[in-house]
Amino acid sequence: MLALLCLPVLAPICSVVLLSFFPDSAGIWPHLYSTVLGGYIFNTVALMAGVGIGVFCIGTGTAWLVTMYSFPGRAVFEWCLLLPLAVPAYLMAYCFTDLLEFSGPVQVFLRGIFGWSSARDYWFPDIRTLPGAVAVMSLVLYPYVYLMARLGFLELSSNLLESARTLGYGAAGAFYKVALPLARPAIAVGIALVCMETLNDYGTVDYFAVATLSRGVFDVWLNMGSLGGAAQLSSAMLVFAVLLVAVEKAARRRRRYDQDHHRFKPLTRQPLRGGRAFLATAACALPVAAGFVLPGALLAHYAIGYWDPSRAGRFLEFAANSILLSALAAVTAVLFALFIAYARRLCRNPTSNALAGLTAGGYALPGAMLAIGVLIPLSWIDNRVDAWAEANLGVDTGLLLSGTLAALVLAFVARFLAVASGAVEASLTRITPNMEHAARSMGYPPLKVLRKFHLPAIRGGLWAGLLLVFVDGMKELPMTLLLRPFNFETLSTFVYQYASDELLEECAAGGLLILAAGLIPVILLSRALTTGARGGRRVAREPVVVEYI
Repeated sequence: MLALLCLPVLAPICSVVLLSFFPDSAGIWPHLYSTVLGGYIFNTVALMAGVGIGVFCIGTGTAWLVTMYSFPGRAVFEWCLLLPLAVPAYLMAYCFTDLLEFSGPVQVFLRGIFGWSSARDYWFPDIRTLPGAVAVMSLVLYPYVYLMARLGFLELSSNLLESARTLGYGAAGAFYKVALPLARPAIAVGIALVCMETLNDYGTVDYFAVATLSRGVFDVWLNMGSLGGAAQLSSAMLVFAVLLVAVEKAARRRRRYDQDHHRFKPLTRQPLRGGRAFLATAACALPVAAGFVLPGALLAHYAIGYWDPSRAGRFLEFAANSILLSALAAVTAVLFALFIAYARRLCRNPTSNALAGLTAGGYALPGAMLAIGVLIPLSWIDNRVDAWAEANLGVDTGLLLSGTLAALVLAFVARFLAVASGAVEASLTRITPNMEHAARSMGYPPLKVLRKFHLPAIRGGLWAGLLLVFVDGMKELPMTLLLRPFNFETLSTFVYQYASDELLEECAAGGLLILAAGLIPVILLSRALTTGARGGRRVAREPVVVEYI
């Protein structure tokens, strides 16, 4: 059963891997090894490490503040901290470059204040560098970790923190010794997703001229004319993703993270006053301001200044296409993730773990290569169906799957299943296995156990997966460009066509619509996290022993 569930997702990934075994240019690897491969790997690892540290600090710190403390603006920051999810990384790169370049408003203001006349009179950091890419991507991607960390912190019992304080630990000690270890599965999932997103990113690193493996895939494919060589580099990126998942799983092997919900006591937020309240407010306001307010304000300024009423109808059509595609992909991906995670929970063996782990590999493959991987099996099916129909019925069926919305949804599911699976598994991990044992002893079949007991307990994780896939779908570009049906334009394809030519003003309204499309799901998710976590506490009541790290 698990193999059948994983087959539609693994088929595109396997197609890319098989293509890498039949390169069309046998001498491409020696050339890459002697020239740029080392730089690709170094920059990729450095970018992933920098972004991973950045999102951990921002996401975990802000999640702990809004969960554990009361301070001015906390209720607003609770959902505002998720807003940068709606900003595409490449669009953020364009906005920050426009703000911080030599002719941008920041440097113009500084030159006016200090009387500088040229770049030789002062030093200003160059945003289009590796550190600049780390900063931009950290601001865009930290909500993954914030979301998962907050989900983990909401499920903590205050009994555990009070026990830590009775042992002599202060607030910081309780965080490091109790809260952080128990929330580790959720936080690790968020960081792993961020690392795979960083590994996959092309628009930002290309614009900032950072030579990573993702940029190398496009260079080998388009500039060197080697699709097989690009598939080989993509397979190397897949190895990176598998290693990320394997290392994290091995690090928490034979450790338990479920809690004793029988003696659960809700968390009580501690009020902050004076300087501490100011610092907490500033710590939460800065990521929101830099990751959403600044690019949003710049896009709004351009949209108002360059507004063309004749484009309003087109924008609404593009927005409807984006919402439809993202919603279909989100629902499908969460359903796949739910059944795969539950089947893996029931069948605990190396084979099921390997199959479920491989489904996350699509998140690390470049979107363009994954689109090729989707076309290979779908074209094979279309050709076989067409040959059979013509031989037996005398009918030419044409392409039934390739070039349709179904192909695009399949590609989105293969790409973003890791996102949905991470959210679902992070919630399932915290449910005691004794629940299955008790329910099965009463004669409940597995699907009824899932419906009556697990679904209410993991409601927050399901909402998290839906939101993350939906917002990622709104921003997805390479697969949409390659697989979209004829006359099917989305906001992301429209924005990229203009922004890549540095015509940000012309596509600013479309960029604003992408940002606006994420507002309502973000607000709904923030409310669902709190109510979902409370619902989960009412369901899981079996006492267990918790082993701390």
